[in-house]
Amino acid sequence: MPMRRKSIIKLSLWFVCLFWYPSVFALTPEERGLEIAREVERRDEGWRDFRVDLMMLLRNQRGETSKRYLRSFNLEGNDDGDKSLLIFDSPADVAGTKFLTFSHKQGDDDQWLYLPALKRVKRISAANKGGSFMGSEFSYEDMTAPVLEKYTYKYLRDDNYKGRSVFVTERYPKDENSLYSKQVIWTDQEHYIPWKIEYYNRRGDHLKSLTYHRYKHYLGKFWRPGRMLMINHQTGKATVLVWEDYRFHSSEIRVEMFNPAILPRLP
Repeated sequence: MPMRRKSIIKLSLWFVCLFWYPSVFALTPEERGLEIAREVERRDEGWRDFRVDLMMLLRNQRGETSKRYLRSFNLEGNDDGDKSLLIFDSPADVAGTKFLTFSHKQGDDDQWLYLPALKRVKRISAANKGGSFMGSEFSYEDMTAPVLEKYTYKYLRDDNYKGRSVFVTERYPKDENSLYSKQVIWTDQEHYIPWKIEYYNRRGDHLKSLTYHRYKHYLGKFWRPGRMLMINHQTGKATVLVWEDYRFHSSEIRVEMFNPAILPRLP
């Protein structure tokens, strides 16, 4: 076949593909936002379980600080969302407090809080998930792993964040009880990990900002932060989370730990 005819055929096939599959070449902002969120989820699949030690630092408007130490146990969901268990070890006024979360792809997430002083397990209702978690700038809602199906998305732009190429997108909670009207996310274009999230309340005001720091690579695939900073722009308060000693596939993690009925008995 003459070279000119081959070139014409190839060009014709390319135009057919272009008009037959327009979404490949011209995604809407909503479609591209969802595509980025899907890739974030895909890149973080398969970790199975991990435990990590945490230091929570609370800082008030005057700059005064207090520290809390806790352990976090996490179990990856297969057909549903992930599960997490937090156990506070010190100081004495919070020691023994336990917080259990089941994230769900559909419906409200389940959360339970065990307070040793009351000697009972309290279920956190959907209407109260905007409340402060243990006096921090993280809400109960913030303590659940974000699930792809619970938001709608919109791509805003490509940008630069501290020398890194990022996607800037918005996600909008579908839950009418959510504390937020939207969240703006700066996502690393190479590793698809978040660097910054801005939270806007139901009135559309900029409420809080969360930044991620000191990422490390685990098991050759999974990125985890060593530090997170949540700033409340309306109160001037802040909470720092410092993550240390990540242990994936830990023998300390057992499925039966993630049961609200046994929270009072967990060491």
